[in-house]
Amino acid sequence: MKVKDVLQKKGKEVHSVPPDISVYDAIKKMSELNIGALLVLTDGKLAGIVSERDYRDKVILMGKRSKDISVSEIMTKEVYRVKSTDDINTCMRIMTDRKIRHLPVVDSDSLTGVISIGDVVKSVIDEQKFEINSLRDYISGNYPG
Repeated sequence: MKVKDVLQKKGKEVHSVPPDISVYDAIKKMSELNIGALLVLTDGKLAGIVSERDYRDKVILMGKRSKDISVSEIMTKEVYRVKSTDDINTCMRIMTDRKIRHLPVVDSDSLTGVISIGDVVKSVIDEQKFEINSLRDYISGNYPG
């Protein structure tokens, strides 16, 4: 399964914030959307990502106030990304190796979506169910042919 297949099922909606928004407003938006990260965009281009982990490590544990600092001060600037033509197993490997939960999808310098670890796990489970059902149909003789 490819990243584009996952995006086709889940949609290509991307939740983002500008880098100059306060951390408080970004966290509030995450809470309202029930998500764990927001992409940070400058002029429509990916500038970084801000996550619950960034908030924990760079605000709470540093004794800062979220209303007093901007997202640009805490965001992760070096963002791992994938292409829509990449295999979902590649995404799983990157997420596992880098201990991240969100991957922006960028094709030809254009942001086309974002996938989460939940999207990856769901797609793997769906693919395994399909294979299991196909094998059951084959074994029971209920296959086209």
